[in-house]
Amino acid sequence: MPLVQDTITELSSMKSYPSELFYEGRLELLKAHKISIVGTRRPTSYSKIMTHRLASSLSKHGVCIVSGGAMGIDAIAHNGAGSSNTIAILPCGIDIKYPAVNKKLLAEIEQNGLLLSQFAQGFKATPWSFVQRNEIVVALGDVLVVCEAELGSGSMRSVEFALKMGKEIFVLPHRLDESSATNRLLQEGKATAIYDIDAFVSRFAVTQFPHAKGDDFLEFCKTNPNYDEALSAYPQRVFEAELSGEIEIVNAKVFLK
Repeated sequence: MPLVQDTITELSSMKSYPSELFYEGRLELLKAHKISIVGTRRPTSYSKIMTHRLASSLSKHGVCIVSGGAMGIDAIAHNGAGSSNTIAILPCGIDIKYPAVNKKLLAEIEQNGLLLSQFAQGFKATPWSFVQRNEIVVALGDVLVVCEAELGSGSMRSVEFALKMGKEIFVLPHRLDESSATNRLLQEGKATAIYDIDAFVSRFAVTQFPHAKGDDFLEFCKTNPNYDEALSAYPQRVFEAELSGEIEIVNAKVFLK
């Protein structure tokens, strides 16, 4: 469906406003507070866990996650936010659902969240359409988070857009031999490291960010139950806690990290 362009004021920061925009989903998400999350298609396990935890916590506190629908960090950010609180910007026509590996995810976002594209149905992604897609991803967010990226990667084009738009850039801290691009951004003073996800989320939270409270699940985990017991008592919570790094499973027993 075509989109009335003047409803997206954030896109005025782009060098050239898109001549057309197409959408499927819930336009009301454009009125939400938004943070853009981008990064490599081949993230480390650490980046996967931290990206999911960051996107999930932001979403739980009223922030909509914007990303590019690609493999890796993009897909993890969309999944962490939940399909009903995320916007995916596509480098192709909305009907194509590229990349194919994310077809199910993009269909869920189309149903519950919002898909946007400046390309008409049937248009297939090209090298230059990825760049244009990245500019929209950056423009829509209040700030840009780069979770992991190497020098010369597509994520660095997103950084260039953010710098031109005057957007604040945040990165996850990495080891010296990982994520060369984000480490360079920190070295040059162009980005701020997220050392505490809760502190970062509390800065942008729309809903009230709670002070530390008793968590029945975490209290349960302090007893080091076996994995089957934990899974029986808290099936969904166990999965989320494993993915976010709150717990670890050693010899079929649960331990807080």
